[in-house]
Amino acid sequence: MSGEEKKPRRAKPALGAKEREARRAAILAAALDTFSQHGFGATRLEDVARAAGIAKGTLYLYFPHKQALFEAIVKDTISPVLADAAGLLPNFQGETRELLALIADMLISRILEGPGSGIMRLMIAEGPRFPELATFHHREVVSRGMALIRAVMERGLARGEITSDAAMRFPQMVFAPALTSVVWNSVFGHLSPLDARAFIHAYMEVLLRGLGGRAP
Repeated sequence: MSGEEKKPRRAKPALGAKEREARRAAILAAALDTFSQHGFGATRLEDVARAAGIAKGTLYLYFPHKQALFEAIVKDTISPVLADAAGLLPNFQGETRELLALIADMLISRILEGPGSGIMRLMIAEGPRFPELATFHHREVVSRGMALIRAVMERGLARGEITSDAAMRFPQMVFAPALTSVVWNSVFGHLSPLDARAFIHAYMEVLLRGLGGRAP
């Protein structure tokens, strides 16, 4: 036979579990960054693949469509925080004031000061345009957060540490400062940045007084 025979190309070895998890995390980080920059509607899967440094076909091995990406971001970023916060209730011995402060610090450090703030901005900006995303976010995040606040307030009422059930009826009032800080810093942060942590703790102090809580 004349000429050299072509050697068969070796198949790339399959990724191990750690490598697959690292790639998945890189894809989600690239997706959140791309969604934050361009919006959910304007982002294409090829944009996410490019930002993650992979081929579009590789991305499909992990996520079949954009909504799957969004849902995975929420489940990886926010859902564990809510689970950890809810896990504080059964064995916490301190007062409602202390419990709320602990939960607030957990949500601030792991959501508002982390990638979770990008999800909140995305929902505020595009939730009305994509009701399927809003429905998922409400089920996975909002309803669980409201259940958590109701449980905290029910505990406070039972212990006599607050006297009003207003926050049980309207748990949205407890989340209001987080939303305010996200909106404010998104619009006016470059002019007059808001210290979200200080703002939220000041708000909680005022709220607890309004609910009949005792002064520290």
